[in-house]
Amino acid sequence: MSFHVRRKDREITDQNEMQQVLKATKYVTVALCMDDEPYLVSLSHGYDQAKSCLYFHCAPEGKKLVYAKANPEVWGQAVLDFGVTEECDYAYTSVHFQGKLSLITDLTEKSHAMKVLVRQVSLNPEAKLAKIKPEKLASITMGRIDITYMSGKKHQAPKNRS
Repeated sequence: MSFHVRRKDREITDQNEMQQVLKATKYVTVALCMDDEPYLVSLSHGYDQAKSCLYFHCAPEGKKLVYAKANPEVWGQAVLDFGVTEECDYAYTSVHFQGKLSLITDLTEKSHAMKVLVRQVSLNPEAKLAKIKPEKLASITMGRIDITYMSGKKHQAPKNRS
C-alpha cells in the first residue's frame, strides 16, 4: 500500500534535503513489530549518506533486539522542530524512512559506524573517538538500518517580513 503526502506544498522531494535532515538530527524514532505487537524506540544515530544507512549502538540484549530478530523491517522518523510560528502554525521538517535493521559484527564496520555516530552526536568527537580502544569496540553492540525508502514534509515559519 502506498501513501502520499496530502499537502503537496509541504512535501520534500529532494533526496539531498531529506539526507540533510538525517545528518542534522541526533535522534530518530524507530517502529518495530513482532507478532502484531508494535514497539517504538528512540535511538541516537549517525547517518552515512554514502551507504544510505543509520548506525546506532545499544545494549547487547533487550526488547528492540528481540523485535528486530523476529522482524528486521522498520519504519522511522527524524524531526527538526522549529516551534510555533507568529501565525500559530507549527514549523518543522520531518523525514520518514523504511529500512532493514541488522547488527554489525565486523570490527572494521563497527569502527566506521562508531566514527559516523560519534561525529554526528558529539561536540568533541575526535577526543571521544580516541578513547575507544579496539577491545572496547569489540564488546559494543552496534546496529545498522539500511534505508530503502524516504519521504519528507516541512512547514516552516515565513521569512522575516520587512
